[in-house]
Amino acid sequence: MLRLLNLELQKLLLNRTSKILILISFVLPFFVILLSSLKINVFGFFTLELGELGIFNFPVIWHLTTFFASQFKFFFAIVVVSMIGNEYSNKTIKQNLIDGLSKKEFILSKFYAIVFFSLISTVLIGLISLCIGLYYSSYTEVSIIFMETEFLLAYFVKLLGFFSLCLFFGMLIKRSAFALAFLFILYILEWIIFGLITWKFNSNLAEKIQNLFPLKSMYKLIDQPFQRISMSKFPDKANLAYDYGVHFFEIVIVLVWTSIFIFLSYRLLKKRDL
Repeated sequence: MLRLLNLELQKLLLNRTSKILILISFVLPFFVILLSSLKINVFGFFTLELGELGIFNFPVIWHLTTFFASQFKFFFAIVVVSMIGNEYSNKTIKQNLIDGLSKKEFILSKFYAIVFFSLISTVLIGLISLCIGLYYSSYTEVSIIFMETEFLLAYFVKLLGFFSLCLFFGMLIKRSAFALAFLFILYILEWIIFGLITWKFNSNLAEKIQNLFPLKSMYKLIDQPFQRISMSKFPDKANLAYDYGVHFFEIVIVLVWTSIFIFLSYRLLKKRDL
């Protein structure tokens, strides 16, 4: 495993574009810190400081930061599809196989890189969340601090699933720009199917089925936190209540899709004439 991971890291870090994109994808989560220190002047009457509103309290901080950090995943997605596109355009994939790397090892090297960067990103956002929370939170009990850290697991699985989907599209299309375009097409397709099921049956059934789709299931791992924050500020508003928790079955759905994407990537490479 380490040999394959080291091989892939060398390819990525020797490529200037990939190196810049990886750096950006790791730097962008630090903007969450800037968000915590943001001060908004409201028409000169008073200054609104987000850090003082209690939205960075434990345990909600884990939910808030992982949701925002997951919005930056597209930068590393470009790296994932690019590393496949470069293999074909530079013909390094054929050279790797000639040098003794099996097709299974080739796909595994890409997957190990995805796992590695997803893990690094998760650790990074975990440390950022902990620091922000310790600075702003009015709750300092250990049990409360580490409550809901399952959002970090959800964040890791979300990255893993999304990057595995990008890997599959990269293998399928072999061109970076078209592979990224397929992500948008898949998003539109999921909503078209949702609309058709709603029209034919009902919205409740359509929503349950949509939650099984690749992109939607990944999104559902970490629901938007804004409604939750509003609930804490207006507890009497029963209409704001919703299920924002991380559920085991949602993690399983995304892991199943991840396995499918990796397997399909391998099958594509195995059947393809290089």
